[in-house]
Amino acid sequence: MKIARRNDLSLRLLEIFGTLMLHRTTVAAAEVLGISQPSVSTGIKQLEQQVGFALFERENTRMIPTNEGDLLFAEVEPLFGQLRSVESRVRDLRGGSVGKLRLMATPPLGHSVVPGALKSFLAARPGVTVQYDVRRMENVIDAVAVGAADIGLCLGLDSHPGLTVDKIRTERMVALMRADHPLAALSVIGPRDVAEHGFIGLDRASRLGLLLQNAFETARVAYTPQVEVRYCHTAAVLAQSGTGVAVVDSYTASFLPNMQVVHRTFEPPIPVSACMLTRPGRPMSRLAREFAQAFVAALTDQGA
Repeated sequence: MKIARRNDLSLRLLEIFGTLMLHRTTVAAAEVLGISQPSVSTGIKQLEQQVGFALFERENTRMIPTNEGDLLFAEVEPLFGQLRSVESRVRDLRGGSVGKLRLMATPPLGHSVVPGALKSFLAARPGVTVQYDVRRMENVIDAVAVGAADIGLCLGLDSHPGLTVDKIRTERMVALMRADHPLAALSVIGPRDVAEHGFIGLDRASRLGLLLQNAFETARVAYTPQVEVRYCHTAAVLAQSGTGVAVVDSYTASFLPNMQVVHRTFEPPIPVSACMLTRPGRPMSRLAREFAQAFVAALTDQGA
């Protein structure tokens, strides 16, 4: 699609288009954008003229995107995350806040190590605000890649195109069960042990689930969990209920408040690295560097 220079796509028109894609009526889009309903309609018509194809079909009061509209939205959606990030920065500068740090983590680290790191980081920085979210791996990767997060924290990511991946610490996954479970008497537990007693598996579409499946295949044991979950914390909750044995990352196993479970060495070993994700070619801010130090210290304390 070639667009003449004088008709280059307008960021404002794309914003109107994206808002209408999300809310599907010109009335709702106008309310969100703070403009009139005719302005929304006019903006969509202008964008359709620029791109050369229809973006919506009208169905009563709703605007239904065409196939081309859906495809265009998939391409420009990351821009909206960047735009919100810029708007947030402008508000911070206008308000004169001391500083803001944007963090995102996957659940194993987000619910275990990061809270302690944040506590120590913020204790000496009362003027700093933190935007923090715990999401799935793909969401963390996307947020760092588009600049919506300063730092991403996750487990088991060896590398990723377009991101700097720093492996901070590597630990092994462990077997988790109730203290009164028959396998709790063993010091080392393998795939055959948990398969014979029933086990809680991790979704094979996740990175940790794939690593766990590979360990079973290495031991020549079929990977056939009775229950399969996506998150290690969910597996831990089920293990406490007596549903079976779970194999989880060591960070989840070490930070389980009020759970009567024990963990044992799992063989063959499944090494998993705690990773920090940043954007290459973009120097880390002072706040980001200082939080990174607090995070490394929290990991060190956890492994001591």
